[in-house]
Amino acid sequence: MELSVITIGNSRGIRLPKSILEKYSISDKIELVLEQGYMILKPKPEPRKGWEEAFKKMHENGDDQLMMDDVFEDETFEEWNQ
Repeated sequence: MELSVITIGNSRGIRLPKSILEKYSISDKIELVLEQGYMILKPKPEPRKGWEEAFKKMHENGDDQLMMDDVFEDETFEEWNQ
């Protein structure tokens, strides 16, 4: 695919067609990788994307139990009451 380099303020850039943005789920940010004479544009995934759905599924399956107790047996809270 051939793209034109356009002026954007004091910089230059490219415009990506909507079909490319949708196909590769590109929203606000991309990662630019410079490698052996090539420039590679990669979608930058959103941090924690899909976590909410995963947590809901874990809860439905009963997989959201604590792996260790909140309070250890030998723990006291006396130092907090001073």
